[in-house]
Amino acid sequence: MGKWRTRIGYGVGDLGCNLVFSTMSSYLLFFYTDVFGITAAVAGTLMLVTKVVDAFTDTGMGLLVDRTKTRWGQGRPYFIIGAIPFFLFTILTFIVPDFDMTGKVIWAYVTYCLLCTAYTVVNIPLNTIVPRLTSDNHERNVLVSSRMICALIGTALVMSITMPMVNFFGQGDTQKGFLITMGIYGFVAMLIFVFTFMNTKEVIPPSVSPGKSSLKQDLKGLTDQTIIFFVINFLYFALFVTRNTTVIYYFTYNLERTDWLTFVGLFGILSGLPILFILPWLQKNMSKKNVLMLSAAIYIVGDLMIYFGKTSPALLIAGLAITGLGIYGIFGSTFAIQPDVIDYSEYKKKKSIAGMIAAFQGFAVKGSMGLASAFIGMLLNIGGYVPNVEQTATALGYIEFSFIWLPIIICLLLMVTMSFYKLDKKRKEMDIELANRRSGEQASVVNM
Repeated sequence: MGKWRTRIGYGVGDLGCNLVFSTMSSYLLFFYTDVFGITAAVAGTLMLVTKVVDAFTDTGMGLLVDRTKTRWGQGRPYFIIGAIPFFLFTILTFIVPDFDMTGKVIWAYVTYCLLCTAYTVVNIPLNTIVPRLTSDNHERNVLVSSRMICALIGTALVMSITMPMVNFFGQGDTQKGFLITMGIYGFVAMLIFVFTFMNTKEVIPPSVSPGKSSLKQDLKGLTDQTIIFFVINFLYFALFVTRNTTVIYYFTYNLERTDWLTFVGLFGILSGLPILFILPWLQKNMSKKNVLMLSAAIYIVGDLMIYFGKTSPALLIAGLAITGLGIYGIFGSTFAIQPDVIDYSEYKKKKSIAGMIAAFQGFAVKGSMGLASAFIGMLLNIGGYVPNVEQTATALGYIEFSFIWLPIIICLLLMVTMSFYKLDKKRKEMDIELANRRSGEQASVVNM
């Protein structure tokens, strides 16, 4: 199978995920309150409850992947298994049934939980499959970058065309517009997952055969480097949520640039593309540790340019571009170290627990996003923020801290945490040892 076929086949899988996931992140609360017809409090509780459900489904899916052994591989079959449910549950989530309020709330809970579960079925394998596609470290980095680029494209598409599509298909009927738009997204995602299945192949078996083991035994496969990986994920997604949540407040109230908001939203996404294209080259010529730390330093520089460029459009744009490069450099680097962490568990603990690592990564990501959102809300409340009025100097100070200084603190914590990452130096040693183990296992099978 050609390299570019695999790169594209794997990469677009995250485009399929993000067509629906990014829409849920950006528009689902609005849909539930303004279209579906439930209160913000009920919708917020619903989303919190689904996070608890996700904790169980992520763990279950991770354990299932680790115990799967088919002729199509460990993770790859789930792209086909999850494709049709993902499409169907996307449609059901955006149907507004003719029920009373209790019935509608039950419908919302059931359909959203089912959609989150279908997302888990395709997304956990997407996080675990890279070590099975190739043992070449550079090629792994290219695969991860292709995925990040496709994820970015998916998010940009959702941010730019979702509401125009809702308006076009709805013709004044927002309910109809959302249903048709999400039906299209779900159908395209289903086709993409089939495409991903057909254009990837698991050619590198784990050095440890999948088999029966308890959760307690699997937990013994976690290493100190796995914990660092989880912390990096936690910090990165805290940075991501902090930036995306506070940018609207900073540009609206501190800079009084509401006319920039659409531009800032799209530019903040697309400005990260250049570093994702060159990330494999950087990781080939530098350690992954140094690439991530450099990306965090770049973000800090861009943030300071925004701070000092309050009255300069040129400095603001340059600062936005540089923070975009920094945050997506961290993004790509975070996912690039995942295959190394998975291999390290096989190398050091002789445990094939890619699924469990992906599941706990999901815990870190979802916990981080929830806590970051809550922390920002707390800061705004302490500062005395009041919507849609001129803010006090104290409120403006808290908004500035949330948008400028809190991300800088997170970047510094990322750099400190990454200083304990040591797998760059062990990569060659791991490759040799794991290759020897796989060769020995294959030889023993042949001689049986």
